[in-house]
Amino acid sequence: MHILICNHSPVPVFAYGGTERVIWDLAKGLIAKGHIVSFLVPENSQCSFARVLPLDPRKTLKDQIPEDVDLVHFHFNPGPTFECSKPWLMTQHGNSISDELLPINTVFVSSDHARRHGSQCYVHNGLDWKAYGPANLLTERQHYHFLGKAAWRVKNVQGAIDVSKHANVPLVVMGGKRLNLKRGFRFTWSRHVKFLGMVGGDIKFSTLQQSKGLIFPVRWHEPFGLAVIESLYFGCPIFCTPYGALPEIVSHECGFMSHHLIELSEAIQSMEFNKASCHQRAVELFNAELMTLRYLTIYARIMSREVINNAPPIRQEPAARLPWKK
Repeated sequence: MHILICNHSPVPVFAYGGTERVIWDLAKGLIAKGHIVSFLVPENSQCSFARVLPLDPRKTLKDQIPEDVDLVHFHFNPGPTFECSKPWLMTQHGNSISDELLPINTVFVSSDHARRHGSQCYVHNGLDWKAYGPANLLTERQHYHFLGKAAWRVKNVQGAIDVSKHANVPLVVMGGKRLNLKRGFRFTWSRHVKFLGMVGGDIKFSTLQQSKGLIFPVRWHEPFGLAVIESLYFGCPIFCTPYGALPEIVSHECGFMSHHLIELSEAIQSMEFNKASCHQRAVELFNAELMTLRYLTIYARIMSREVINNAPPIRQEPAARLPWKK
């Protein structure tokens, strides 16, 4: 089967590359299973293992889909007027906009994510852990960390800072800066917090390798949580709120959940988790091969012209920041 993967971000992945890393690893997984992959992505993209076609915003999507592909997999919404003679589907990676009607063949990235859009069709994200290098579970751990787009208020980096301060532990923030002007003024004075900005590659891996755990008190329904599985891979337990997909990803053996600052900080001070159990959960349940096999099952349904949702999915509840008690 020849699959065309369409995305608005270039390949390969540079720096942080959250969703883009998932798409890249899916493409490699499909090729490993004997399929052909092409990318339809922005100009200046490169790939050594798949054909790359430049996505031209001046042309319609329909006119850019080559005849030799069997199935098209979008990673953005092609829009309500999009028509295509090829079987196609879309993965919704984030929380959709209110009242946005999604394509009927939409796949979500967690059970909770699907349920909140009136669907039951989902595939958990998986990563190629070989690209992360070996996890040294015996290395000395020096700090806790936050990983995510700190400028987004729903990610609640301030909550992570407050938890670390109350627990009296050092915190490294990946994905934000000490001075933030993007979503209102925020300047973090505390010296126990170190900001690395938006980082990836060796800097991110080294920081995760030296971390005692992820502090992740998000205030929205997390669609999946790549930061969570990356942290688990390096043996880091998760201290987070119980929102969205997080209860699906974080077991009792691998972390603690609460929407209360005091309870999370007390858990950090008093609870111990097995690094090997955290690592194994990521490796066994959230790997690229398993993700690829699950998508291939859905591809087969799409190729047989089956409709995978009963109706076009739409978000079931209004957007609002979820409770966080200090």
